[in-house]
Amino acid sequence: MRITILDDYQDAVRKLDCFKILDGHDVQILKQSYSDPALLAEKLSDAEALVLIRERTRITEDLLSQLPKLKLISQTGKISNHLDLAVCSRFHVAVAESMGSPVAPAELTWLLIMNALRGLPKALSDMDKGLWQTNIGDCVAGKTIGIWSYGKIGKRIAQYAKAFGAQVIVWGSENSREEAVRDGFLAAASKSDFFHFSDVVTLHLRLVPETRGIVKLEDLRSMKPTALFVNTSRAELVEEGALLTALETGVPGMAAVDVYESEPIFDPNYPLLQLPNVLCTPHIGYVERNGYEQLFRLAFENIVAFSGGDPQHIANPEVLTR
Repeated sequence: MRITILDDYQDAVRKLDCFKILDGHDVQILKQSYSDPALLAEKLSDAEALVLIRERTRITEDLLSQLPKLKLISQTGKISNHLDLAVCSRFHVAVAESMGSPVAPAELTWLLIMNALRGLPKALSDMDKGLWQTNIGDCVAGKTIGIWSYGKIGKRIAQYAKAFGAQVIVWGSENSREEAVRDGFLAAASKSDFFHFSDVVTLHLRLVPETRGIVKLEDLRSMKPTALFVNTSRAELVEEGALLTALETGVPGMAAVDVYESEPIFDPNYPLLQLPNVLCTPHIGYVERNGYEQLFRLAFENIVAFSGGDPQHIANPEVLTR
C-alpha cells in the first residue's frame, strides 16, 4: 500500500524498531503540519492509507473529498474529536484504532506536579544566569492531590501521590469515586469541594461532547491561591479562555499544561508562555520511546492486516461490507 505518516515532528518514526513492519510498502513521512486542506490533500493525493499521530491532524469532509484513493486511516491511540467516523464511512474510508499506554502520560503528569511545586524551572533558569537559590518551593508530601477521573492514568497518579505521602481526593463519575474509595482514597462530595480543597488538581478525562468545557472559570477561581492546576489530557476540557483569565488574577496560583487548543505552537508570545506561574510542555505526554513503539506497532499491524485482507480493530466495520 501507499502509506503516509503525518506530523512526525521529530522524524522519529522511521527510527523505531517497529517501522520494519511496513517493509514492502511505499511509505511517505511528513514532518510538518499542513493547516490548509488543499495543500495537505496535494501531499496525500496518492495515499491509500494514513497513519495519524494522535490528534495532530484534523480529518475533515473537505480533506476526504479530495482523497479518492484513500482506503484506510490507522489511528495511533483512540479516536478523538479530530476525526468524525460518520464522515469517514460516507467516503468509504475504514478507520483502525490502536491502544496507547498510560505509563508515559502518567509519569509526565507527575513530573509536572513535582517541577511546578518545587519551582524547578526557575531554579534552573536562574542558575544558568549565574544566580543562586532564588526561590523556595513546596513538597508534595502533605498536599491534597485532586484527580478528576479515576481511570488508567488517574489510578497511577493516585499511587504516585500515596508513595510521596500526599492525600488523594477523586472526582468524576459515581463509579470512579466508588472505586477510588475501595482503593483507600477519598472521594469528593461535590465538584465544588474537589476544587476548593485540592492543593493540586489534575485532569484525566477523555474529550467527548459531554466533557468539552467541563471545567469552568468559577471552578478555577474556587481553588486556593497557592494551588496548582495541571492539564495533560485535553485543552478543550477547560472553558475557552478560563485558565488564562484565572491565572492572570492569581487563582489558582500556578498551572502546568501539556495540551493546547491549537497545536503546534511556534509563537514565543503565546499568552500562557508569558506567565511566570505557568509551566508549559509541548504535548509530550505520550511522546516516549516505549510508548511510541507500542502505539506505532499496533497502528502498523493494523495496516498490514488490512492490506492482507484481514482487517482488524476497525471502528467503522460497516465500511468493510461495501
